[in-house]
Amino acid sequence: MQAPTPGPGGVSAAVRELSGSRRLVSDEAGVSGGVSKAVTDGARGDGVEADLMLAVEAARDRKGTELLLLDLRGISDATDWFLLVSGTSDTHVRSIAEHVLDELRESGVRPSHVEGLRGGRWVLIDCIDFVVHVFHPAAREFYRLDRLWGDAPATRLEAQEV
Repeated sequence: MQAPTPGPGGVSAAVRELSGSRRLVSDEAGVSGGVSKAVTDGARGDGVEADLMLAVEAARDRKGTELLLLDLRGISDATDWFLLVSGTSDTHVRSIAEHVLDELRESGVRPSHVEGLRGGRWVLIDCIDFVVHVFHPAAREFYRLDRLWGDAPATRLEAQEV
């Protein structure tokens, strides 16, 4: 399944349906490459989507590339979302992951598990309702999570434009 790609203005300024009544929305800031928030119609109001968008923005802050959001709701009992991000080197992968962790912790989100931070090839940040995977390009190509979860609705998130 080919992941939808937003238009040239970064993330689409319009609503992108991901599944059922849940949508990923970007506001006017989306035109310059930002994602504002996730909206969940009639779902629990626990801020999971806002926390996920915080992780997206943190990855962008550290120039993460190839951001891909997989909607696993209804497909997996393990988690609702995967955020896949690539770095350009082990140091870059660690930097992205550390920044995501710092931003989430500042917001009061405490990941239940973090793995791979020391090595920097593939860092997994498990926040229960969503999991952030930060990959070195070779590890991302080897594990190919986007293909493994190919039946999940996917949205490519453009890198933040400067």
